[in-house]
Amino acid sequence: MRTSISKTRTLRALIDAEAKRAGFEAVAVTSPGAIPLAPARLAEFVSDGFHGSMDWIAETVQRRAEPSTLWPEVRSIIVLAMNYGPDHDPRQILEKHDRGAISVYAQNRDYHDLMKGRLKEIAGKIVARAGGDVKVFVDTAPVMEKPLAEAAGIGWQGKHTNLVSRAHGSWLFLGTIFTTAELEPDHAEIDHCGSCRACLDVCPTDAFPAPYRLDARRCISYLTIENKGPIPREFREKIGNRIYGCDDCLAACPWNKFASAASEAKLAARDDLREPPLSELLKLDDAAFRAFFSGSPVKRIGRDRFLRNVLIAAGNSGDAALASSVRTLLGDVSPLVRGVAIWALARLVPHAEFSERAASGLKTEDDATVREEWLAPL
Repeated sequence: MRTSISKTRTLRALIDAEAKRAGFEAVAVTSPGAIPLAPARLAEFVSDGFHGSMDWIAETVQRRAEPSTLWPEVRSIIVLAMNYGPDHDPRQILEKHDRGAISVYAQNRDYHDLMKGRLKEIAGKIVARAGGDVKVFVDTAPVMEKPLAEAAGIGWQGKHTNLVSRAHGSWLFLGTIFTTAELEPDHAEIDHCGSCRACLDVCPTDAFPAPYRLDARRCISYLTIENKGPIPREFREKIGNRIYGCDDCLAACPWNKFASAASEAKLAARDDLREPPLSELLKLDDAAFRAFFSGSPVKRIGRDRFLRNVLIAAGNSGDAALASSVRTLLGDVSPLVRGVAIWALARLVPHAEFSERAASGLKTEDDATVREEWLAPL
């Protein structure tokens, strides 16, 4: 027994050292059965339709809610967190209406690739030392990282449903290593939100029907990233100049005052993605979009959905100088782009000009959703 305990402690020391070397600010261990409340909460989220068009969540409810269903051999789950905290309040850009606001996490290369490589290195060291088997997961697999991180003691799920850490605020990427090794679990973290409602009250689209509950269908991150179709009119003005995701609820968290900007993880934002001008983004064709966002999470949504978001920001900008680029996109091959270009133009030019263009556009447009966009402002 003493030898077994010694081996376990030695393995844990190795994991902690390798995690620090790889740039992870926090590492903790939990057991597969440590999130008993997760299945019911996830089922409620799906039954209420809060997942919107993210069908993969509904399709993987059972595997997502119970780690041992995903991999029956798992005995311990190692949760690792990487800090991506900004060095300023990211909401400052919301006042710069001629610029596009990209969520902090997407201002550098895709964190999935970055973290997965580092997790695999750590997992390899675990197998070399202890034998057995491991599996590495970063966000894309049906794993509930946030409840597991809470159970492991890294933080707690705040009222905005994201993980909050007393040491790092709301700015953490999460990854997990499932292992057949038996490791002593860490103690779970408790909720420190108290009576605070900052994250709930700051949401521009009222996406939180209650504390700890998120209706993704109203969330700007969902609308600009996961949603593949037109963004409902009721949300367009509220989106402002947010062209990929939204940091408002994260940035409003008071616990961020204890978080330092990411350093060891080397996740500083690309300069050209901090405050990109809408005038330049509106000119991107597919090749230019792919080149500009090479290695970035933004690339995953494709040029058409991205331009949909940029056009909404242009329409909200009040900058008539953008009207020329918007007019060009009225003839875009994508109905998604054409439709929102119409909406933006209606907000940037005099009504008489719009009415004239609508009369001409309706004669040639055969897409029903685009025709609705021409007719709505008339």
